[in-house]
Amino acid sequence: MSSAATGPLEEDAQRTALLARAKALAVTSGEPVLATLEKLGGFSPDETLCHAASESGMPVQRLAQMEAMTPDFSVFSYAECLRQNCVVLSDVADDAEVNDRSEPGLIFVCDDPWNDALISLASYRIVGYFDLAFAHPLELKAFLARFDSHQEALSQLIQLDGPDTGAQDVEEISLASIASDESQVVRLVNSTLYDAHRNRVSDIHFENALRGLTIKYRIDGVISTARVLPDAGLAEQVVSRLKVMAELDIGERRIPQDGRFSVSMQAREVDFRVSIMPGLFGEDAVLRILDRQSLATDMAQLNLDMLGIDAPTRRVMRILASQPYGMLLVTGPTGSGKTTTLYATLSEIKRGDDKIITIEDPVEYQLEDILQIPVNEKKGLTFARGLRSILRHDPDRILVGEIRDRETAEIAIQAALTGHLVYTTVHANNVFDVLSRFRHMQIDPYSFVTALNGVVAQRLVRLVCAHCAAPFSPDDTLLQDSHVTHDQLADGLLTKGTGCAHCRGSGYRGRRALAEVLVLDDGLREAILQQTPVGQLKEMARSRGMRSMREQAVDAVKSGQTTLEEINRVTFAD
Repeated sequence: MSSAATGPLEEDAQRTALLARAKALAVTSGEPVLATLEKLGGFSPDETLCHAASESGMPVQRLAQMEAMTPDFSVFSYAECLRQNCVVLSDVADDAEVNDRSEPGLIFVCDDPWNDALISLASYRIVGYFDLAFAHPLELKAFLARFDSHQEALSQLIQLDGPDTGAQDVEEISLASIASDESQVVRLVNSTLYDAHRNRVSDIHFENALRGLTIKYRIDGVISTARVLPDAGLAEQVVSRLKVMAELDIGERRIPQDGRFSVSMQAREVDFRVSIMPGLFGEDAVLRILDRQSLATDMAQLNLDMLGIDAPTRRVMRILASQPYGMLLVTGPTGSGKTTTLYATLSEIKRGDDKIITIEDPVEYQLEDILQIPVNEKKGLTFARGLRSILRHDPDRILVGEIRDRETAEIAIQAALTGHLVYTTVHANNVFDVLSRFRHMQIDPYSFVTALNGVVAQRLVRLVCAHCAAPFSPDDTLLQDSHVTHDQLADGLLTKGTGCAHCRGSGYRGRRALAEVLVLDDGLREAILQQTPVGQLKEMARSRGMRSMREQAVDAVKSGQTTLEEINRVTFAD
């Protein structure tokens, strides 16, 4: 902005002129002055805040400082805070601190220190003394996003979602229906379902505690608290409402119950799988969200490239998936994307000249030209029984959703040994733990290793949010804890999310798969049958070109896709 010869007076004049221009443009564009100033001056967020603080004389509140305080939505409702991008904060965390002071300290934070009308409105509404501060627009949005499921927002944001296109027997949930419902419990449940679906939540957890109910969301595989309700009576009514929706026994509170229901939201039908579990302070509920329309859209273009698996690993997986017979195993913990990987594989090899049959619990993706069978244990249709029947339909390729017991494993292995290509999953930590899993099932090791073509072990790692990614340099402690050296990350482009509205302040948005593949050849099969120690098996696999998940995870950090903290969460250091 200024050359080396420019003096302090000239720099002040340039900054003042730039600020005046930003204010003028902000009036016409509707953007905050800070955002406009950042664009005009080519400033970083930190430079913009420093510049605005010196020009306005108002202190800055960073995201970490706001998170240490408690928002007060009684002065400005949550809906108003969203519209105006402002918030009233209390710097008193609990009652003990309040007792040490005459009154809680209030701070009014907005994204524009020159918004005189908003500051005047705050002065009118807030009774007594309060401080003024401003924050970066994205950081303020990120802070507010953490309280997005509060009823204050949903009771104010009344708008229609459009005509009801759902089925007649499916309940319609919209902001208008939530706000108009007279029942507090129904409003709470519906608003939670609506908010979770809108924010890409995969699971909703309703957890009972001594003082009431805590609602948590799982987003990108990580659980965070969305809301706390200090009312034990209300918590019991919420669980009863979920039971009614899932057609479960509301009088039974001593044993687990499972069910499902569907609702229509934003002109699409969304399924919820419900699991009720009795606990010490009442019943807990977990809802798995399944948006079939979204899944159908994803399936139309699903392939291994979309999963983020690196090119060498994808190439090996495609070779294994196209073999004429044998077994391809995908392993990993619950929620690691095993089924998605198998369906991506199926969508690539499906040519129309093979008979493909799947048996799953439940059928989550729907593919054309494939016979898909849902497990129904209540009616006697188990994996083992269904797999026996499948073999009578002359399939070429079979997908078994999960091997859970010895009987299913034995039938799947026999199918692989008799000319079928079997795709299946099993729960294990890595490609070598699969061997012990089948040994514990008392499966004949010779039949198993003969049928097995390869094993894929995978995890899902969160990606740094593209909207708030910033350069990052890890300290020595983090490197030491991660068992990573500076040389391993040399010439890398390390980034870390600062938190914004797009990622709900987490710094992460979206996930990619990390996968390691063990391809069995005669040498490895013989070593496994001789019960060679796992350490030697790993060395043999590495000599054959296998790259571990941890190696790929470090590469992802080096390329700026994720962080050391994230790969430490999902993978072990080699």
